[in-house]
Amino acid sequence: MVAVKMLNRCTLEFASQPENVAFARVAVAAFASQLDYTLPELEEIKVAVSEAVGNAIIHGYRNKPDETVQVKVVIYKSGIEIQVVDQGCGIADIDLAMQPAYSSDPERMGLGFVFMRSFSDRLQVVSAPGQGTTVIMFKHIKMRKAKARAN
Repeated sequence: MVAVKMLNRCTLEFASQPENVAFARVAVAAFASQLDYTLPELEEIKVAVSEAVGNAIIHGYRNKPDETVQVKVVIYKSGIEIQVVDQGCGIADIDLAMQPAYSSDPERMGLGFVFMRSFSDRLQVVSAPGQGTTVIMFKHIKMRKAKARAN
């Protein structure tokens, strides 16, 4: 097994309030910009983070504003890993929860995991009832050709 070297990391922790979704998405995108992501790739990261944090607040904590959401971000040479962690109610059936249009809230569209899966290269969900949920997303950095030097 080859060890993968971490280049940088950060951890954000904030109250489970809807206003903090925007904070998390912008903070993670700013951190991710250390890598050579394109603007569309940064937008995809922002959407994935928004969905994961929103799920933690809405479904994990059932909109209780005094709980804590944690976002852990690790930058590697090959890309970025983002973990969104809550200690909420957990998910009884992860496979069902990841189905398009499924939601535990009938007022919701049920596309959060669809967006997370679409905008990350790897998605893992670890959860159990009463144990909280950890969503782990990885987005590779595409190797781009070096820009030609002007003579």
